[in-house]
Amino acid sequence: ELFNTWFFNRNVDGLAQVLAMDHVYPGLADTGAHAGQICDADMSTHYLTYWHRTRGLATLEDAVRRLTALPAGVLGLKERGTLAAGHYADINVFDIATLASAHPEYANDFPHGAGRLKIRSRGYAATLVNGTVVTEQGENTGARPGTVLREFARR
Repeated sequence: ELFNTWFFNRNVDGLAQVLAMDHVYPGLADTGAHAGQICDADMSTHYLTYWHRTRGLATLEDAVRRLTALPAGVLGLKERGTLAAGHYADINVFDIATLASAHPEYANDFPHGAGRLKIRSRGYAATLVNGTVVTEQGENTGARPGTVLREFARR
């Protein structure tokens, strides 16, 4: 089974046991279906700050691996998820000591003035896509070097 869903698990210690398993890694996607009602865009930030930094569930290296290399491998995203010569360089540069999620904000910036919730995280110095800086200190640079991946070989 590729994916198993554990919605709204309020047993934090039980969830910690599940997340500590080698074959389990965090992931969440609502794909915008409920953008005006819920925003989980800070899932990776929460995993790094709560499960790594606060709870000590994983080393920083393992936490990053679970958010990058493992999902890329399962989805068959070649040359992605790890930093290696010849691979696509998609990188978040962050300070784990200052990393934090802000409170959600509501923005009416969808087509026709439709609204959505958004969350800005703090502590990210930069985000690079294909080696090009796309955000610096939380501000977009205007660069758009990425492309939509239409082919991958899911395991």
